[in-house]
Amino acid sequence: MAGEIGFGVVGLGMGKHHCKAIDSAPNARLVAVCEVDEERLSPISEQYGCKAYEKYADMLADEDIQAVSIATPSGMHAEMGIQAADAKKHVIVEKPADITPDKVDELIEAGQRNEVKMAGIFQSRFDPLNIRIRQAVQEGKLGKMVGVHGHLPWFRAQSYFEGPHGSWKGTWTMDGGGSLMNQGVHTVDLLQWFAGRVKDVSAMIGVFGHDIEAEDEAVAILRFESGAMGTLYSTTCCYPGLSQRITLFGTRGTIVKDEGRLKVWKSMDDEGEQQEKQMMELYGENKEASAAADPMAVGFDGHTQIVMDLVEAIEEDREPSLSVSDAKHAVEIVCAVYESARSGQPVHLG
Repeated sequence: MAGEIGFGVVGLGMGKHHCKAIDSAPNARLVAVCEVDEERLSPISEQYGCKAYEKYADMLADEDIQAVSIATPSGMHAEMGIQAADAKKHVIVEKPADITPDKVDELIEAGQRNEVKMAGIFQSRFDPLNIRIRQAVQEGKLGKMVGVHGHLPWFRAQSYFEGPHGSWKGTWTMDGGGSLMNQGVHTVDLLQWFAGRVKDVSAMIGVFGHDIEAEDEAVAILRFESGAMGTLYSTTCCYPGLSQRITLFGTRGTIVKDEGRLKVWKSMDDEGEQQEKQMMELYGENKEASAAADPMAVGFDGHTQIVMDLVEAIEEDREPSLSVSDAKHAVEIVCAVYESARSGQPVHLG
């Protein structure tokens, strides 16, 4: 490794986790943070002993920074990522990469034009259990995929959408949607990462428990390119907030996970019983912090691995393991859900 990569973080809501991840990652150094709210800016700057910027342009001009981590409202991600790329900074961008596929494409193009690395954040892909599940599907342990189902019955109080840091949430212009684009996009990404790309979507959305523009409940039927069918359910109305549940089954087996806990691992594979025993011993009692009812109860280990991977990608001159291009399809699926709900018709993803 040639040396430390200096990072700047913009947006200190979820960006607090980015700061912690950078501080924890080998060969990464938190140089500066940027935030318009002084009440957020000073405490984080003091905690990490780093520079504090109120203006993003000033942070981008800092020559000690080689990479920028963007954790601002979703509808600002592409614009701020493009500015970072044009300043020749590498980029990590929070989920979703932006709120429309076209804006994500603009971000990708800026990275290519400026020859900088761009990583997305879907930290669930780095969870060891999720990696094992994906491998099992790819290796045919479940046979031909038949059902791919993701349910996210979470809860957010009305106060989550209010105040100086909440008013952008649940809006179409800045959040790009509601429960699905903000909270459910992680589940969407996992479904397509496990089972492959989605080609058709039929959906309904509604607002039931909050005074917001966008939906607080979304229900969709998915058809995957593999031929598998699935369902997707996301809400922020389910008090007090229950755990994410994903069910995958094929012609030769079934896997069910509840948040970070493995509930079912069954396969007709010759080594099925041995694998089941091993997986249940490793993950059956796994318990981790849940964001079902607390938006800040998210682990930072996945974020740390994303930071570590970007540092390695810079030094090795390769694409990040989870690039912004990789993060695009989840945005395409969510936008297709909204389009289908508005039109009352199925939407085909090209």
